[in-house]
Amino acid sequence: MTLSARRKWAMLGCALIAAMTTTCAVSGVAYLIPALHTEHGVPLSAASILATIPTVGLMILIIPWGVLLDRYGERHVLIISLCVTSVGTIGAVVMSATDAPYWALAVALFIGGLGSGAANGASGRIVVGWFPANQRGTAMGVRQMAQPLGIAVCALTMPLTAASLGVTAALVIPAAVTGLGLVVAVVGIIDPPTAPSSSARPAGTDNPYRTGGFLARVHGVSALLVIPQSMLWTFVPTWLIVAHEWAPAAAGVLVTATQVVGAIGRIVAGRISDAWGSRMRPIRVIAVAASVSVAVLALTDWLDSPVAPIVMAAAAVASVADNGLAFTAIAEFAGPTWSGRGLAIQNTAQYLATAASTPVLGAIIGGVGFPVAFALTAITPLIAVPLVPRDAQRD
Repeated sequence: MTLSARRKWAMLGCALIAAMTTTCAVSGVAYLIPALHTEHGVPLSAASILATIPTVGLMILIIPWGVLLDRYGERHVLIISLCVTSVGTIGAVVMSATDAPYWALAVALFIGGLGSGAANGASGRIVVGWFPANQRGTAMGVRQMAQPLGIAVCALTMPLTAASLGVTAALVIPAAVTGLGLVVAVVGIIDPPTAPSSSARPAGTDNPYRTGGFLARVHGVSALLVIPQSMLWTFVPTWLIVAHEWAPAAAGVLVTATQVVGAIGRIVAGRISDAWGSRMRPIRVIAVAASVSVAVLALTDWLDSPVAPIVMAAAAVASVADNGLAFTAIAEFAGPTWSGRGLAIQNTAQYLATAASTPVLGAIIGGVGFPVAFALTAITPLIAVPLVPRDAQRD
């Protein structure tokens, strides 16, 4: 099947919206931490655990979703997964509205996480399947806008909604985004033709993980780089609202602005990778920038400097720029028969790092404050720099 360029980019937009459902369903609860802490008396550590539960659900089924994508294609698997996510997000609204115990809310969030594991892999396969190699970095950068845009939607709306209308009203937002994603998946997604595998790996090779350590190193690097990203996504609203006494609306505007700029930064990083013919070289540059910017944030926050929010914005932009590059490299190297699993393993590594680090960072913040937590997260991208592999040969 041949599609016009306009149709491909329109379908990419549909894939982006579908992928936003994962971000909102999994990460949206983090933006209720201030309301849960200040209005409901939930300790920061306990609220952090609640915010991690959707991630646990995602990790349990993300690789099985990847296997299904490799076997059955994108459209039908994506639609089924979004239906499951809708059950979980709507269930969370119902549990909150009926004053159900927190464990019942946790179960609903867990179900939403279980269903959310297909969207990222499906949308990544759509990019690699429909776009040529010299456009994939840019196209994947557009698709990777789903994370910062999803965070922006949650940051702009959920704290303010929770403060004015309550937690239940705020939980409607992830449910609404999931419903929109389901509609665009039904209307706009077409399974791509079989994409060419990377010339670094013969087409007949079944398991790309047996061909050197490229994929394993990319997964490891991405897991290290996601820790400062997760730290900033999860705790910055609390940092602004609780530690610096910002109004929820002002905090939401700042976080939203940084996420929008971060989304543009992913496109720029993808375009640079297309121009350089390299996915890995830009990742090294981004890792250094992330480490330096988060370290400066720790210093300025420790000094109680008024420029700390500006530094936070720069750190947030730097910390999200690498994801599309790693996704593109994995899908290209793994090929059409393994890219679903490869992208699922990539997401699993990142979400494991997020799930493991979030409660720890919450405890550190509660015990010794934000500057120490920022300083510790600045170390992980520095460790990642020498671990970034050389580029695998691409078609």
